Amino acid sequence: MVETDAADIEIDDIDLTDISPRAWCLLRTAADYDQRAVEKELDTLMQAHISMLENDTRGLSMNRLKQLYDLYTAELTDEQVRAILEHF
Repeated sequence: MVETDAADIEIDDIDLTDISPRAWCLLRTAADYDQRAVEKELDTLMQAHISMLENDTRGLSMNRLKQLYDLYTAELTDEQVRAILEHF
């Protein structure tokens, strides 16, 4: 396994399907959202969808993953996103 520095991760080149369930949870938490708040922000997602994604029991469509990623990363710096994706 090749280790990369968090600075090597290009935010625009992230494959959303490669983000771990733990990282999704940490992105949400770091962006200061709870699951119900996400449900209120994105009317196409229910709290259950977020829970299943974070517990690795269900994947979401690429469109929904993109919506979540955009919502979370709008509240975070690129460095914060890189650190979470690199380490989790």
